[in-house]
Amino acid sequence: MHVRIYEENPNEHQIAKVIEVLKNGGVIIYPTDTVYAFGCDIFHPKAIEKICRLKHLNPQKSRMAIVCQDLSNISNYAKISTDTFKLLKKNLPGAFTFLLNGSRQLPSILKDRKTIGIRMPKNNIALDIVRQLGNPIFTTSVIAIDDITEYETDPELLTEKYEDVVDMVIDGGFGDNTPSTIVDCTQNEPEIIRQGKGILN
Repeated sequence: MHVRIYEENPNEHQIAKVIEVLKNGGVIIYPTDTVYAFGCDIFHPKAIEKICRLKHLNPQKSRMAIVCQDLSNISNYAKISTDTFKLLKKNLPGAFTFLLNGSRQLPSILKDRKTIGIRMPKNNIALDIVRQLGNPIFTTSVIAIDDITEYETDPELLTEKYEDVVDMVIDGGFGDNTPSTIVDCTQNEPEIIRQGKGILN
């Protein structure tokens, strides 16, 4: 299924269709403030496993990330110190993945990893999805970051390529081809481990 949603003013009826797919354990491709990404409800382990197969990720070893709707939502799923909270508040929503120590509220498939990547993209479609869903979505970019082509930025080409393996492709216009900046906040000082689109304040 291919759905067109406008980032400036996401249509509630279309977002509701997305939520229905996610609640039924479906996998979507959706726009962020960086590259297009696979997404699913974090409480559907089979959907997470499916995305890991599509991306050739090892759930035990690969870095895992979720999209949260706001800072209080993040604090449900990750442990945040006062300094880290201030850093997140300055930089989110934005093109960052913050690596944090996970909390017990994470589903077991994600809890086995000590750290969890947290995203809060500056994209109304992505944020509306997690708000309406009521919990985070599991997320990973559609392709390997060192291999971005026009396929990964053009939603019509993404639909052609993936419509048989995902339940919905959300067309939010052309995507960016620069990944998020990854910031490790699990040690004493935050450390940028991949410089991407986000410039850290």
